Amino acid sequence: MGDTNVNLAELIGSRICHDLISPIGAITNGLELLEMVGGTQGPEMELITGSVGSAGARIRFFRVAFGAASDQPLGRSEVTDLLRDVERAGRVRVHWNVTEAMPRNQIKLAFLAIMCCESAMPMGGEVKIDSVGDKWTVTGTADRMNVDPDLWKGLPTGTFANKVTPAQVQFALLPQTAAAQGRRVSAETGATRVVLRF
Repeated sequence: MGDTNVNLAELIGSRICHDLISPIGAITNGLELLEMVGGTQGPEMELITGSVGSAGARIRFFRVAFGAASDQPLGRSEVTDLLRDVERAGRVRVHWNVTEAMPRNQIKLAFLAIMCCESAMPMGGEVKIDSVGDKWTVTGTADRMNVDPDLWKGLPTGTFANKVTPAQVQFALLPQTAAAQGRRVSAETGATRVVLRF
């Protein structure tokens, strides 16, 4: 996949997320209005509210991970708020140890790396993101890891022995997106830990 394909993938990602954010926001507003006028309450309403909140958070996460990204900075509080919203619906806890605002295109790489770590932790775990200068380290730890050796071995080159599935698309996008920024991805895997650097 060349730069043109990466750009097309980013444009498609941006378009889909942009078009879905508005209706999900409208549903959220509608639910808040129902609550204000004393509409239905109970487990059904909680389920709907939770699901809509989870979908909205995931789309905002995908917008950064898959959408077009410039070197415009994204602040720490905006990133941590988004990650906290995503965490509520998942089993993975994310620790964003980056104190400064960072360029959005670098955060995009970190989000793709988080998704790679998540795929190796089906029972949950923790992901820690650190940045020194413009060098990033993303570390995933879990009691039980399910590492696909082909995917992790292919990360530095972006070439894989088997066809990448939709659930694994982050593994194909991370090295290509990194290369477009003049970076190279390295990956280490162990029994309870995976480490990505770029």
